[in-house]
Amino acid sequence: MSLPNKTLDLKKYKTIVFDCDGVILDSNIVKTEAYFRTAKNLGASDKQAQALVDYHVKLGGISRYHKFDWYVREVLKQPATDKAIQVFLDEFSRELEVGLMHCTIANGLQELRDATADAKWMILSGGDQQEIRDLFAKRDLAKHFDGGLFGSPDNKDTVLAREKANGHIKQPALFVGDSKYDFEASTNAGLDFIFVSDWTEVPDWQDFCDKNHIHVEPNIQAFNR
Repeated sequence: MSLPNKTLDLKKYKTIVFDCDGVILDSNIVKTEAYFRTAKNLGASDKQAQALVDYHVKLGGISRYHKFDWYVREVLKQPATDKAIQVFLDEFSRELEVGLMHCTIANGLQELRDATADAKWMILSGGDQQEIRDLFAKRDLAKHFDGGLFGSPDNKDTVLAREKANGHIKQPALFVGDSKYDFEASTNAGLDFIFVSDWTEVPDWQDFCDKNHIHVEPNIQAFNR
């Protein structure tokens, strides 16, 4: 559910769900570059590697498992076996590790946590779940997210449905994201939605948000005004 752009009453929410890349961390470009390097490291031409990058950007917020499955089948024209996909996943994780440890954390995170102290905070990412949990522990971010840290291989629709069903997501609830899929998953689950624009990789985000009457904030710090 979208919000009027002038309406931002965060204190009413019992649960706030955040995407990670492009919202909490300035990591979209880190992941985009990692997709290209992963493909190249495993023998791709520049054209093949760019096809993977283009597909990744087009499907912002979707699991890497799906993206590599598509790449192996549609670009490399090879059987997308679990073993074949795992080779790409392992290489991708290696490429990501250093970049994710050094990318910028959103300003204003502690202030927003203090302002919404009664709400449960949750991370819901397209990234690998264990990778996110390890990263947030190392970067001292896990303490903010008492509602849990979730990611692939389960997709966002699956996690939202499960966490609603088990009572971990209590309404009214808000999803804060930076992709079209974040908006679609949020809407399907009956959560309000805010689009964060500063670090998004969605090229037509302004038209998309206007068309769908989506509340937009430039970054997390803007929530504290």
